[in-house]
Amino acid sequence: MRYSAEQPIQVYRGNYLESIHDVHIAIVNASGDLLAYYGDASRLTFARSSVKPFQAVPLVQSGAMETFHLTERELALFCASHSGESFHREAVAEVLAKLDLQEDDLQCGTHMPHDTASARQLMREGEEPTPVYSNCSGKHTGMLAACVKQDLDLATYRDVSHPYQQQIMNAIADISCFKRDAIATSVDGCGVPVHRLPLYNVARAFANLAAPKDDDSQGQALKRINEAMTAYPEMVAGTKRFDTDLMGAFEGRLVAKGGAEGVHCFGDKERGVGAAIKIEDGDVRGTSVAALEVLQQLGIGDETTYELLADYHVAPVLNARKDKIGRIEADFQLNVLR
Repeated sequence: MRYSAEQPIQVYRGNYLESIHDVHIAIVNASGDLLAYYGDASRLTFARSSVKPFQAVPLVQSGAMETFHLTERELALFCASHSGESFHREAVAEVLAKLDLQEDDLQCGTHMPHDTASARQLMREGEEPTPVYSNCSGKHTGMLAACVKQDLDLATYRDVSHPYQQQIMNAIADISCFKRDAIATSVDGCGVPVHRLPLYNVARAFANLAAPKDDDSQGQALKRINEAMTAYPEMVAGTKRFDTDLMGAFEGRLVAKGGAEGVHCFGDKERGVGAAIKIEDGDVRGTSVAALEVLQQLGIGDETTYELLADYHVAPVLNARKDKIGRIEADFQLNVLR
């Protein structure tokens, strides 16, 4: 693995450089051309929640959307790392009701929601969060929908050997153009398999998500997923969250999904280009800064769009009083090949 000797993501306290984050970036088109890169474009990476759109592909192909009268808004939720806001939790509950399932059928575990208001309400009421609060409850609900539709075992749906997880593996291999047998797996934070791919192939998958061929069921599923995510970006993340604000600012042009351990990916529908970003030390605070720097260097978006996203591009460092006492900014140049 090659590490940069430069300082691509810089964290300042006042005017003094305090910390740095190295970054790896791959920019790929749907034909598989590596257009630009920084660091190691082949870095093997668990893309974590960035693969959620692809985990929903077999769900769409199964016909579960039609059988259970699922909406495009709910499809966006199946691709989400949501904040646990009330509208997220209510949507999960509505889908479970359509499936005639209970919250106990979710095997995602739980945690305090990202949404501050929801977390405070739980604390005021002396309640513990339940599975619907998990940022992955939408994904798990989608997996259950696909399993119910196909009459697959629900108790073991998280297992890597489960038929639905095998369908996901096939989809990820096809969409990323990476050999299925070469995909390593481990366990994600919510208990389902997570997939290890070269960053290049993750970027190619996002290029195919952004500009899919619609001459087969997989391409049609990708198109439906990208349209659902960009139509309902609030379901993909939540209020004042980067993915929601990014897709909203670009008014449907970008389909974007971040993941844990400093991963962020997006696809540009107009150019048919995908980008995959990995912060080397896994700190997520550099992901939005890197993503917007990549977009700007690629010439995607205009000044008005970047004004809307200014605090994600040069991110403020705040103290406990919410005073701005520093900044996080990018200082790298993509190596452009085409």
